[in-house]
Amino acid sequence: MTRQDDHPSVGNGGSGKKGGEWKAFGTTAFLIGLAVVLMALPTPEGLSVAGQRVLAVAVMAIGLWCTDAIPASVTGLLVVIALTLSGGVKGLGEALVGFAEPVAYFLVGVLTLGLAVSQSGLAERVALFFLERSKGSSRALFLQMLLSFPLMTLLLPSATTRTGIFIHVYEQALELGRVPPGAPLVKAIMLALNSINRLASTILLTGGITPVLAASLIGGISWSRWLVLMIVPYGALLVIGSVLLYLLYRRGFELPLAPLEPSGPRPLSGKEIRTLVITLGASLMWLTDFIHHWNPALPAILAWILLITPGIGVLTWRDFEKGFGWSNFFVLASSLSLARALASSGASQWIALLIASSTPAFSREPILVLVLLLLVAAPIRLLIPNITGFLATTIPIAMSIGTATGVNPVICGLGAMIAGDAVLYYAAQSASSLVVYERGHLTAGEIFRFGLWMTLAAYLVILFVALPYWSAVGEPLRLVRGG
Repeated sequence: MTRQDDHPSVGNGGSGKKGGEWKAFGTTAFLIGLAVVLMALPTPEGLSVAGQRVLAVAVMAIGLWCTDAIPASVTGLLVVIALTLSGGVKGLGEALVGFAEPVAYFLVGVLTLGLAVSQSGLAERVALFFLERSKGSSRALFLQMLLSFPLMTLLLPSATTRTGIFIHVYEQALELGRVPPGAPLVKAIMLALNSINRLASTILLTGGITPVLAASLIGGISWSRWLVLMIVPYGALLVIGSVLLYLLYRRGFELPLAPLEPSGPRPLSGKEIRTLVITLGASLMWLTDFIHHWNPALPAILAWILLITPGIGVLTWRDFEKGFGWSNFFVLASSLSLARALASSGASQWIALLIASSTPAFSREPILVLVLLLLVAAPIRLLIPNITGFLATTIPIAMSIGTATGVNPVICGLGAMIAGDAVLYYAAQSASSLVVYERGHLTAGEIFRFGLWMTLAAYLVILFVALPYWSAVGEPLRLVRGG
């Protein structure tokens, strides 16, 4: 299933569709006009002209991504054009820099793995396994999925890889259980894949770019120390996020799943075996990156090549072209370009310092310093579509503020990371979210609303779970000065 028209017609005639088109056109025109106005305003003190123009483009892009006014991939291409024509970057080459980032091709490889799992029959096999053990209970199916997230992290550290495979498994499971598209249970499962699944990866230092970059920016955190610091806060986030989904879509858990037709065990087919071997081989290379130091995109690209190689793989090039959602690639690459432009123009750092400096110093109240950093993190995360850009901007600033006010800079850095990593406001902020969004199960509004709920959850976890726990394991809130 690929993403369908987000603005269907209403009623018997085409008037509803026409009205939806005009509404989308009006929203798009308004946001483009707003960007032009923002560029024409006097440049604020401390912000470069290029930074002002990149910020204006970011406001337009966020508005379009959050409203679904035009397809997300079209917004991505519009970002590239706007960055170039406005002078926010030095030329088209710089506006296209995200298309040269390895992570964009990592996504292509991962999505090809998911496509192979689906077409080989592995997805249906795993779906039947889950359905048989859920015994017709929607709650059991949901719980099985949630419990699989931390377990599968040990096998597939990348959340994007897990989502790319699981999306096909649970589409099959829901279809076999005769759950209609758009039902509350579908929303709950897809939002879990969209948002909750990612959190399991950050528990491990080798779980993806978020923990690796955050640990590098903070400094001095080993693999085992990271696990000790993250397992309780992220475990709490996983539980709270899961409970939130259950409460928000509880009507979907009241209906039973359709009974399965009895069938005996069947041996693995050749296609299934080859897909399994290639997937496990890529996973092994990701898990052993501390030995070979390959970029995660390289095993993904190798898996992609093997899966479409005649005699070895299970897909033809035509299968790949038909089943691969190119919108994912364009949205991710353009969001990386925007994040790079925000950083290189100084716009992201300017807005972070502006928010922090506009609030009185709380040097005598360490807890208020952390609260301030959390409140600053939310609008910055909304502004910056890429987690790498967010972490690179906020962690150094948060640690500097902590050092200046007598607050443990490690706590400041970790708090800023969790506040940004725990939330997604629109699909372009995460490759794993794009995988779900482009399948058409969720709207931009549903992702944004759950992002607001998770923002509140992140604040509560940091203040009432992480702080006491970190203090107990040797990272107190107040900076202990030697002397």
